[in-house]
Amino acid sequence: MEFSSKLLESAVYEMSQLPGIGKRTALRLVLHLLRQPSVQTEHLANALSTLREDIKFCKICHSISDVEICDICNNPSRDQTLVCVVEDIRDVMAIESTGQYRGLYHVLGGKISPMDGIGPQNLTISQLVERIKNTEVKEIIFALSATMEGDTTNFYIYRQLEGLPVKTSSIARGISINDELEYADEVTLGRSILNRIPFENALKG
Repeated sequence: MEFSSKLLESAVYEMSQLPGIGKRTALRLVLHLLRQPSVQTEHLANALSTLREDIKFCKICHSISDVEICDICNNPSRDQTLVCVVEDIRDVMAIESTGQYRGLYHVLGGKISPMDGIGPQNLTISQLVERIKNTEVKEIIFALSATMEGDTTNFYIYRQLEGLPVKTSSIARGISINDELEYADEVTLGRSILNRIPFENALKG
C-alpha cells in the first residue's frame, strides 16, 4: 500500500496494530477521523491517554476499575461466598448482562498458553488461592472458554485448590466448544451459570 503522506502512513500503521484491524480498515478509520471536526479526534486521544494514565485494577478481583476496589466487590448485596473465575473484563460484562449472577469475580488476566509464553506465574492464580485462604469464599465457578487453554487453566487451578475447604464447579456446557463467553447470548450464558456442575463431573466429561 503506497502512501502520499508519511503522517498518514504512520497513523495507519499504529491503527493496524489493534486486534482485528487490517491495513485497509485502518486506512478507512484514519480517513474518517480526518474528515471529522478536530475536537472529536482530540476527545478520542484524550480518552485513550486518560485511560492509560488513570486506569486501575481492583485489588480484590483484578478487574479493570476506576477505583482501588471495584463496584462489584464493594457491593454488600453480592454473595461474598461465591467467586466466578474469568479470563478478563469482557467475561465479567457478559455475565453481568445476564442478570442471573449475584456473586463476585476473579479476573485471571488470560489463560495458560505455553505456545504464547503465558504460564501460571503470568496470571492472578496465586492471588486467587490466597483470596480463598483468607476470605469466606465457599465456591469457585470456572467460567473460562471451552478451549484447550481454558481447560488447562481450570485444571491447574483445581489442583492448586486441593485441600482447601472450597467447592469447585464449572458452567454447564451450553457454551459451545471454542466459544468465548462474550459472544454467547444472555439466555444461554445465564442458564449455563445457573445449571453449573461440579468440576469433578466436568473432568469426567
